[in-house]
Amino acid sequence: MEKIEIEKTDVLSEKVLTAEQQAALTPDSVLSILKKGNEEFVSDALTIRNNTVRVREAALGQYPKAVILSCLDSRVPVEDVFHRGIGDLFVARVAGNIVNEDILGSLEYACKVSGSKVIVVLGHEHCGAIKSAIDNVKLGNITGLLAKIRRALATNSPFEGEKTTKNMAYVHHICLENIKLSIQDIRVKSPILKEMETKAEIKIVGAVYNMETGKVEFL
Repeated sequence: MEKIEIEKTDVLSEKVLTAEQQAALTPDSVLSILKKGNEEFVSDALTIRNNTVRVREAALGQYPKAVILSCLDSRVPVEDVFHRGIGDLFVARVAGNIVNEDILGSLEYACKVSGSKVIVVLGHEHCGAIKSAIDNVKLGNITGLLAKIRRALATNSPFEGEKTTKNMAYVHHICLENIKLSIQDIRVKSPILKEMETKAEIKIVGAVYNMETGKVEFL
């Protein structure tokens, strides 16, 4: 097998974010960074990061730009999707990107304690949790988790067409409604995050990851 040589100039030597650099960021500037990173991911304009160096630099402190609430799905590599490295993002993962007390505590820690500027609730196409909720699957502790997603089936947002998992348009529709409910839960159940958003210290946004293209569409 041919050995691939990597020049030092090909390696991204960007240092991990400092507290001062994080403080200088705004929610809008962080959103722009995430969008640009996703464009790089989609176009395969990726760089090689010196993770060995970044691990050492981040060992004594972390100042991530944003926190992503993502689904558990193994096909959604969050840091890669936004072309970010060690120390750039907090990532909270749970099937169906739902909100519970532990997730809320994690988001509050990321923003209020550690200074992240943006919360992204990231759903995705072909989500197994969304499909299971539509099919009303009941199995152990999965039942309670899916109940949180099933609320999306009862929203007032209109949908015309077959309301089953055979209809990908309906699955997409419920994916969007579920994201909206998660954002609503964050605002209603976390006075801390709601106040930060009201003061424009953070932004809470929704997004959908398209598995076919790698593109993240912000809502």
